[in-house]
Amino acid sequence: MDLTDNHHLKQERSEPCPGTLYLVGTPIGNLGDLSPRAKHILKNVSLIACEDTRRSGNLLKKIDSKAPLLSYHKHNFKSRQSRLLDELKNNGSIALISDAGLPGINDPGEELVNAARSNSFEVICIPGPCAAITALVISGLPSERFCFEGFLPKKQSLRKRRLEDISKEHRTTVIYVSPHQLIKLLEELSILCGENRPIQIARELTKRYEESIGSTIEEVIEYFSINKPKGEFTLVLGGSKKNEESKISESEVLNKLNSLIKQGEKSNIAAIKISKETGYEKKWLYSKLHKKLDK
Repeated sequence: MDLTDNHHLKQERSEPCPGTLYLVGTPIGNLGDLSPRAKHILKNVSLIACEDTRRSGNLLKKIDSKAPLLSYHKHNFKSRQSRLLDELKNNGSIALISDAGLPGINDPGEELVNAARSNSFEVICIPGPCAAITALVISGLPSERFCFEGFLPKKQSLRKRRLEDISKEHRTTVIYVSPHQLIKLLEELSILCGENRPIQIARELTKRYEESIGSTIEEVIEYFSINKPKGEFTLVLGGSKKNEESKISESEVLNKLNSLIKQGEKSNIAAIKISKETGYEKKWLYSKLHKKLDK
């Protein structure tokens, strides 16, 4: 064993450090993805903050960790924060974990990190699995520049604006989506992005029934019309290839559409013509026409 190996063992034994918050990546499906360093931290910190004490308790039993657990999630993080900061002030060490993957992404972990840093406590990440990055790198879609959206807003007005922004985004976009929301999201993306927009859907990452589905929005809609969505999904959407800056505004394109229809053109033919002229998707134009007719 060389000096470098001795140095690494010394570092491992010295952790966890007092007054330190550790963000620990946990498996997103396969227990074998929990690193030796992560196990060491989870077995030796003075407190573990987690989303679900029962779920995390099962993980800790498997690695024989006796560290106490404290629930920390979106419904109680504000009330828990002072308790966790007190632990650090008393030279305790805390591991923050999520139900799966890296904490601090799309969860209240970022609030605790900000609070710890604001109080001059050290924050260290113990790297581990992340569904967004895992899905991105196996998708085959451009990864040199990408956006992460997490779960989309539930409020319809916010959701609509977010989806419109995503449809115009030139970079690859990663979205988390639940099984019961998947088909709705695909249909929305089909209208805004077009059926041929590249897409890859990762299901049950690192688990026994892991699969990657589709190459276009049209293809994945067809797949899920036959196969009911089950499991956990991460959606990777290819970026828009159109030069959005040269595109005319939505109001202008709708004026053109209405003008053609007033001149006697059938609505479906008018939509096809305006789509070719402006680059707007036919489905999007159809949806605007239907809304008008429903009023």
